[in-house]
Amino acid sequence: MPPLTATTRPLDRRLVGWLSLGQLVTWGSVFYTFALLMEPVERELGLTRAQSSLAFSIALLAEGALAWPVGRWIDRGHERAVMTGGSLLVAAGLLLHSVAHSAAGFYAAWLVLGAALSATLYAPVFAVVTRRFPDDFRKAIITLTFLGGLASTVFIPLSAWLIQALGWRHALWVLAAFHLFLCAPLHAVLLRDAPPPRVHAPDHAAAGLSTYLRSPPFLLIGVFVIGMMGVTAALPAHMVSLLRESGLSEAWVIALPASIGAIQVLGRLLLYFFEHRFDLHLANRLIPCLIPLGLVTLLAAGGHPALALVFVAFYGLGNGMMTIVKGTAIAQYVNRDHVAALNGALGLPSALARALAPLLLGLLWSQQAGYSWGLWLLLAMSVVSALALLLAQRRSLLPL
Repeated sequence: MPPLTATTRPLDRRLVGWLSLGQLVTWGSVFYTFALLMEPVERELGLTRAQSSLAFSIALLAEGALAWPVGRWIDRGHERAVMTGGSLLVAAGLLLHSVAHSAAGFYAAWLVLGAALSATLYAPVFAVVTRRFPDDFRKAIITLTFLGGLASTVFIPLSAWLIQALGWRHALWVLAAFHLFLCAPLHAVLLRDAPPPRVHAPDHAAAGLSTYLRSPPFLLIGVFVIGMMGVTAALPAHMVSLLRESGLSEAWVIALPASIGAIQVLGRLLLYFFEHRFDLHLANRLIPCLIPLGLVTLLAAGGHPALALVFVAFYGLGNGMMTIVKGTAIAQYVNRDHVAALNGALGLPSALARALAPLLLGLLWSQQAGYSWGLWLLLAMSVVSALALLLAQRRSLLPL
């Protein structure tokens, strides 16, 4: 009996569950652990906060620059080599970081880690499940984000304990071991039977990849993804200062940002259990609107805890569910055969938005107006982004 093709393969919950574990480890041990490493690395290497922060920006830019070739490799059926190699490269980057004794070595380690993240985080794994389960990829992506959303909850305390108990250099050895002995074997074993590249149908799918890159739905989704990426990257870095300026007590200033992660996971759970009861395209239109609603509430909060809680609810739910919307929009409205490459094409501009948005929000701050002008700009960006996705739906190249 011939093996199942991508068009007949049912959703493999076991495979998706194990891939989710890899997401938890990768997000937690690299992305969220960086903040814990900053101060000890600064003390030992004699770096300023700006110099240490540069390493993370280097990683984000490397991840974005490699998103396109990584996406092309996955579309060509090389997902096993990409994700297994990416996990091994994460381990190598963490080990390189552990022996860094200069700023150059520190930056080199995070350049390697950024390249590794391009092959191991959400973008590649979303492409993998979209290729394997074209009829159930949205449910698979929602499942993948559950454990990914809990990465900070698990690894911030774990990494903090390892750094305190072993020192930051030896803690990195332990984190590297997770990738050598867990993530790399998982990807090597689970992704053995990758579906081959599809034979294109004679209709619009036969058009070259460049046709999709120039299509109105792709360009509009690009505006949506890059705009929302900028908004959601700008706020976390300034959240504590912003809430303090609004006049909230210190207890609220700490509690509100801490609750956003849990609310994001709640939003994904709501999608998982209830999205089959309503039109997913309607959900895609409504979910991005939660971000501007949250920003309007934040602008109006003026130190009122009740309104600040409404902001956290809107923003947390919107940001949590929007990960799924961003991860599925290309496959729903542009093309599924080239989904990894098309998402990869947005990698570098998205990385630039993530890297520059917090800086822009800081530059717009003033002693007199505080964050007001920056928040109005983020509100405008979020509205334009939500409208761009709506227009992309209306110009969809795929049947709705």
